[in-house]
Amino acid sequence: LKHAGSPWEMGLAETHQTLVLNGLRSRVALQVDGGLRTGRDVVIGALLGADEFGFSTAPLIAAGCIMMRKCHLNTCPVGVATQDPVLRKRFKGTPEHVINFFFYVAEEVRALLAEMGYTHLDQIIGDTDLLEKRALIQHWKARGLDFSKMFFKPAAPHEAVHWTERQKHPIDDV
Repeated sequence: LKHAGSPWEMGLAETHQTLVLNGLRSRVALQVDGGLRTGRDVVIGALLGADEFGFSTAPLIAAGCIMMRKCHLNTCPVGVATQDPVLRKRFKGTPEHVINFFFYVAEEVRALLAEMGYTHLDQIIGDTDLLEKRALIQHWKARGLDFSKMFFKPAAPHEAVHWTERQKHPIDDV
């Protein structure tokens, strides 16, 4: 399936706001994934309330995937997603390619945080005041968009706006 889900930004913002308003945000780690490729995506996710970020396609491409969409057939032509020894020999990727990808994502996050005057990602989680809509959107479909609900910052001054309480369940010791 392609293009079947909702944009993660909408679900993340609403979930974060609901948890803050109900005094539960400190107990929950919000993870976002789906199309994350850059440090900018990570920063936007954090501003909307995410604590954790899931990458999938971009690291696969860094490893050498060419998106043939044959993973489930065991016939990956570049050897990324196959158990066939002949096809596995074609794999030219290294773990360092993926490590470098994440290094550059982290560098971009660090640069964006510094540009905004922050040193830690935790400092901007849920701070939607730092988000703004581009002023000069000319496309006819974009003119009527209202981001006020997505950029809404709940008035809960004594509530945590990110995950701070690690839960300890008795079942963990079984």
